[in-house]
Amino acid sequence: MARSGRSLYLRVGTLVVVGAALGIGFILFLTSGGFGSRQVMFETYVRESVAGLEVGAPVRFRGVAVGRVTELGLTSVVYGVSGGGVDDAANRLVLIRFALDPRRYGNSSVENAVRAGLRVRMASTGVTGVSYLEADFVDPERFPPIVVPWTPAYPYIPSIPSTISQVTSAAERLMSRLSDVDLEALFGSATDLIQDLRSQVSGQGDLALTLREAAATMTALREAIEGAELAATVRDVRVAVNRVGGAGQAAEELLQGPAVAGAVNNISQAAADLRTSIARLPAVIQSLELALRSVRGTTSDAQADLGPLLRDLRATAASLRDTAEALRRSPSQSLFGQPPPPPRDRR
Repeated sequence: MARSGRSLYLRVGTLVVVGAALGIGFILFLTSGGFGSRQVMFETYVRESVAGLEVGAPVRFRGVAVGRVTELGLTSVVYGVSGGGVDDAANRLVLIRFALDPRRYGNSSVENAVRAGLRVRMASTGVTGVSYLEADFVDPERFPPIVVPWTPAYPYIPSIPSTISQVTSAAERLMSRLSDVDLEALFGSATDLIQDLRSQVSGQGDLALTLREAAATMTALREAIEGAELAATVRDVRVAVNRVGGAGQAAEELLQGPAVAGAVNNISQAAADLRTSIARLPAVIQSLELALRSVRGTTSDAQADLGPLLRDLRATAASLRDTAEALRRSPSQSLFGQPPPPPRDRR
């Protein structure tokens, strides 16, 4: 009897120890991600319902888990009611605090990321209705941060409306605009338009007359086409096209003939000779300049020598003219007259 009691106590003690070990192991398994890592707390504020979002829900950046939600609450409870009371929109915000593992997002500056457009929003995993926080970059001018009258206890990351909230808001705005539309007047205008269209199509309406005139025009055009000699016109066009093609082929053969090739070669040779002659022109021009300088020098010397000679010739010509004049007047005097007086130096 004593042995059976001791064995029972041993079994119960073993069961308790195993259960405690399993419980401790389960707790360690659940909290294994928190050991050896430094979690950084952040908070955000949303204007919509957080139904489906629970504490412990993951925080994902483009699908990658980077943290978990740690606290859900109301800003009016956590930070107190501001001076505006219930009318102040800041008192109706929902507070969401979450912890991020810096190792999962690269220890980058969250403040700089917020200025670049980092925002968080609620997202749903599917038809189950379970929600999580999704972080992503958007246009910071389109979604500016919410201005709050208190100092956040943790670094603040602005939020943007979820996709479902945006769709719901768009649907509400559409329904609001539709409610302002006078549907009875719209239906009345549509009915009047249909009646006017029916009266235009049938009877003596302008549209009916236009359709009849268009039908008559199409009939006349069809008759003109059927009565025209289209076959002969097409044949003439084909003949003209063939002639143009033959002329083009003849021109191509002429261009490819030996006469044109020879003329092209002659033109090329003439161009080469002309290029050579043009290349020689500077030397020829320089030679001409030297020759002109020599001729100019020779002319200057000849003018210097010819000046006295021309004066002597002019004096001789004057003497001959006087002699001829004297012979013409009195030839006998020139032959039988007195000799000229001697020079003064001989007297």
